[in-house]
Amino acid sequence: MRNEAFDQCVLRRGDYSIRLADSPGRSSEVSALVKRMYSWRGYNTENTAVPPSQTTLEAFNGEDLVGTLSLRLDSEHGLLADELYKEKISTFRVKDRKVCELSKLAIDPQFSSKELLASLFNLAYICGRIIHRATDFFIEVNPRHTGYYKRMLGFRQLGETSNCRRVNAPAVLLHLELDYVDAQVSCLAGSHEPRERSLYPYFLPEHEEKKVAKRINHINRATAFDFAALYG
Repeated sequence: MRNEAFDQCVLRRGDYSIRLADSPGRSSEVSALVKRMYSWRGYNTENTAVPPSQTTLEAFNGEDLVGTLSLRLDSEHGLLADELYKEKISTFRVKDRKVCELSKLAIDPQFSSKELLASLFNLAYICGRIIHRATDFFIEVNPRHTGYYKRMLGFRQLGETSNCRRVNAPAVLLHLELDYVDAQVSCLAGSHEPRERSLYPYFLPEHEEKKVAKRINHINRATAFDFAALYG
């Protein structure tokens, strides 16, 4: 029998580890964390089917789930943000560009840190950019959080505030060119410089990112093999 906790771990740092959520049981735990973190802010949450184009990251402190972030690749099903911003996102759906969406970020405040948040974004970047060759990230956030995303990660706002029916709260669309992230990783990653008003000093250097990408690919191949053996 496989040691799932070890097999699915893609990054260990300090007291926490980050794994891939790859089963219905794991996805339900992630949904519970998202609901708990969103509901106290008055946001609605809904459980939706996880498409094959989505990768969900789980951050653990020991065996306690303390954070999550999902990366959704563009597909025939589109992105969640298309509900409000399809016209703007579609301007990037052109030759030589590939869009992705970040969603369902949730971190237990007791365990929140710049390093943990940076690690979740870093792994989403590795999945999107290095593995899937994405060129652009999009994310819908509450307007009061836009300053943080702009300052700490370099996102830019596209369009006006709209009401997001999924969470029954105001939202704005933010966009991040991954060429910009490449440049930040090259000059800042691994420095752990706390004075920088940026999360990029907490990203992995490029050579370590490539090792993590190989690890993720290995896990995905092993998971696909196990699924085929059980249901094929």
